[in-house]
Amino acid sequence: MYQGIPFPDINPVLFQWGWFAVRWYSLAYIFGILGAWYLARKMSAYSRSVFTVLKIDDFLIWATIGIILGGRLGYCVFYNLRYFSEFPLQIFAIWQGGMSFHGGLLGVAVATILFAIKKQIPIFSIGDILVCVAPLGLFLGRLANFANGELFGRVTHSVPWAMIFPMGGPEPRHPSQLYEAGVEGLLCFIILNLLWWLCPRFRNRLGLPTGLFLILYSIGRFCLEYTREPDAHLGLIWHDFSMGQLLCVPMFLLGILCILISKKNPIFAKEE
Repeated sequence: MYQGIPFPDINPVLFQWGWFAVRWYSLAYIFGILGAWYLARKMSAYSRSVFTVLKIDDFLIWATIGIILGGRLGYCVFYNLRYFSEFPLQIFAIWQGGMSFHGGLLGVAVATILFAIKKQIPIFSIGDILVCVAPLGLFLGRLANFANGELFGRVTHSVPWAMIFPMGGPEPRHPSQLYEAGVEGLLCFIILNLLWWLCPRFRNRLGLPTGLFLILYSIGRFCLEYTREPDAHLGLIWHDFSMGQLLCVPMFLLGILCILISKKNPIFAKEE
């Protein structure tokens, strides 16, 4: 029986000066957003998209607000509604942790729709670029989860890389944060960007990149949830499915809908 690798001694705080602390988790958000912004500008300039470099600069604050508000409210509603209903002021205690990817996705989707209406540009002209750069933030976020020793996996004695997490008890567990960083982040990033940069028909068919991202992420997340420990206060929700898996179902269906819509869309821009 495999005993597991001790969790590396990683301080979740990079450095602290008095009350001010810089944490790996906050750095993941900062560098994820800035990295996505930089790459989105390159993609827009290369493809001559109507979602221009200047519009991307304007959209940065919209996306940031959507990520933070959506991620926090999504966590409160999807994962701990009873607690936050009793203590609503705790909703604002973001420094204590608690963000939801699916909530952040909804927040960015609302920001995208409102921005597209304001600027009078197609929604998918924004979304198709966003989904190609978003996995960068997902990758960094999951690495930060690992550094914090949180969102660890289920108990296992069958893999040689199982770890003993400080908050997970004495038994070895899947390092599911690293699985998710590799699949939800790195793998999705590679697939979407290879297709976007190498296949003009892929990047110019409005809705196709967005649909593919939603499908790839939902399948990857759904499968990896079997290695991730369910939230202690929720457990498994329905027929041994976790909340994360249930939230992936409408995401998958929306991805299919986006692809069906993309087939009816004309090629958005012609490459010279």
